[in-house]
Amino acid sequence: MSLPVHWVESLTGVRPGDPVEVVGDEAHHAVAVRRLRAGEQVALTDGRGTTVTGTVSETGKRRLVVSAERVDTVPEPAPSFTVVQALPKGDRGELAVEMLTEIGVTSVVPWAAARSVAVWRGERVDKGLARWRATAREAAKQARRAWFPTVPGLATTDDVVSLVGEATLALVLHEEADQPLAAVEVPDVGTVVLVVGPEGGLTDDEVAAFRAAGGHAVRLGSEVLRTSTAGVVATAALLAQTPRWTI
Repeated sequence: MSLPVHWVESLTGVRPGDPVEVVGDEAHHAVAVRRLRAGEQVALTDGRGTTVTGTVSETGKRRLVVSAERVDTVPEPAPSFTVVQALPKGDRGELAVEMLTEIGVTSVVPWAAARSVAVWRGERVDKGLARWRATAREAAKQARRAWFPTVPGLATTDDVVSLVGEATLALVLHEEADQPLAAVEVPDVGTVVLVVGPEGGLTDDEVAAFRAAGGHAVRLGSEVLRTSTAGVVATAALLAQTPRWTI
């Protein structure tokens, strides 16, 4: 059974034998919820490629000290995958973030598409981002990831056009596309951007803008998936072509 994983802000310079202190909510979760005790093994990660495996030496109400025994640093997985997720209704946004994190995406970008049923305005922007980011962090720990995904700020369509233009490969899920996703060749390096539209579908203007920026419209198949699951299915199909899932 794999070890429980907890997040610390930085593991820079940590070497075997060093004590690593975990404080605040993360320590409280480890001690009060997971009930870690002195002498038990645990893994710590900074979410930026470094993981420390060690033994719990001290516990407190909101404090945990781990004696480092092994330090591993891994490069960021390539190619990287950025999924632009149109805002779904209800809690389906968090569901999408959770599943996308578990399968290994690099970034999940919340997008205010023209036909998004959900609308983030004012305080809802900060609350929505906080929920997505918390979901990504918890899912990354559950998946034992050394690199945590990012959830940047709420994107406009112009922002997404820029991401599409900068990508090594940019794909736009569209049920009326002629090209099937299965026919796409995925690069071994660089950045793959996948755009997932809302429940109401993409507008003609959005599709045209993404194509003009270099995006390729693709379809998954004859079935129409929910926006919260389409990105997960498409990303998994693409990852299966890369060394990340074939080695």
